[in-house]
Amino acid sequence: MTAMEYRTIPEADLQTALDLHYLVFLEKAPEDDTRESHRDVLLHCDRVGAYEGDDLVGLLAAHPLDLSVPGGALPAAGVTFVSVAPTHRRRGVLSGMIAELFRRCADRGVPLASLWVSEAAIYGRFGFDPATHSYTVTIDATHPLDLRITPDERPLRLLPFASAAPVITPRHEAARRDRAGRVARDDWWWRTQVLPETFEEDDEMSEPRVVVLGDPGEPPAGYVVYRTKTDDEGRGTAHVEELEAESPEVAAALWRYTASIDLADKVRAWGRPLDDPLLRFAGDRDQVDVTREFPGLWLRLVDVPAALTGRTWSAPVDLVLEVTDAGVPQNAGRYRLTAKPDAGGAHRAEVTRTDDAPDLTLDVRELAACYLGGTDPAELVRAGLVEEHRPGAAALLGQASRTELLPHTTDEF
Repeated sequence: MTAMEYRTIPEADLQTALDLHYLVFLEKAPEDDTRESHRDVLLHCDRVGAYEGDDLVGLLAAHPLDLSVPGGALPAAGVTFVSVAPTHRRRGVLSGMIAELFRRCADRGVPLASLWVSEAAIYGRFGFDPATHSYTVTIDATHPLDLRITPDERPLRLLPFASAAPVITPRHEAARRDRAGRVARDDWWWRTQVLPETFEEDDEMSEPRVVVLGDPGEPPAGYVVYRTKTDDEGRGTAHVEELEAESPEVAAALWRYTASIDLADKVRAWGRPLDDPLLRFAGDRDQVDVTREFPGLWLRLVDVPAALTGRTWSAPVDLVLEVTDAGVPQNAGRYRLTAKPDAGGAHRAEVTRTDDAPDLTLDVRELAACYLGGTDPAELVRAGLVEEHRPGAAALLGQASRTELLPHTTDEF
């Protein structure tokens, strides 16, 4: 049997890689323009290939992301296009590709890996766990949106989607500073991942509509990106892809707008944060219906000390964490996590190896779940997933890791 080799997929093999991906996901080969857009994505990614001789039997791509974390941002590998040939399943191909990815992350100083799962049962064993959560909401737009607060009455403007990115980028960057889990966007990301003319998953959707709120000549106080679609009976839906606002009043104005679009009797918003103020300032919760809650971004700490020192903490903490990690053995061991306020009042951490008795024992997977502040460690203790050796240690870690706003991810990749 030929040994498996893991190496970078060259540009010359990208069409072969795409054929493998379509085969694995039971997809018919798409039209040339869609195929070319997929090739363009792979060109912008780090590409790990599993080769058996000259045959490509596995593909894993990774976007070079800049991911917001509490108090800053860190580089992260955004895993996508994961595919293993059906003839080579259960032969360790995926494990080999992920090990190669983690090795590359270590070499390049990338402490985090992240992904959106197609099959949730797969990635936990590689140390990934959901770090952000979202909900889908549907608004009955057959009558005006009932609100408990007064919306911001500054003017609304419709922007051409092809030139909207420079206008709304400052508001998106402000949202990144406020919430962990957000991806930095360059021109390519805006154009291909956020504002492409055609929605790949449903070509009957309209092109993106971009509406901003604020006085002309001033940076927008908020924006909404949505697409529209009409069914066979002429019933329209506005599909909100993103809505960012500097205040609840601005958000209320944008939601009021989307619920008042002519010929659209429904608003559907996928992927809203769990602490979205819409759920509080909506006057009629029968009109605003949460239809689904789901895990968003799955996170993996590839370098535990770098990840823990790369974020700020909300309170002083001095704990010994015993971390287990079967996938990256150099992560395993005991760490003293000490966070104290700096001159600016932010709590920065020092992380050192120690032989002291642990206060908490947890797998790197559970550490990832808590890392952005979206999961309370005490909840994991109650679930039997984290062992608490010192009473109250989980509560201390939870207090220190908590953030004012819940982490949330808007970019699916």
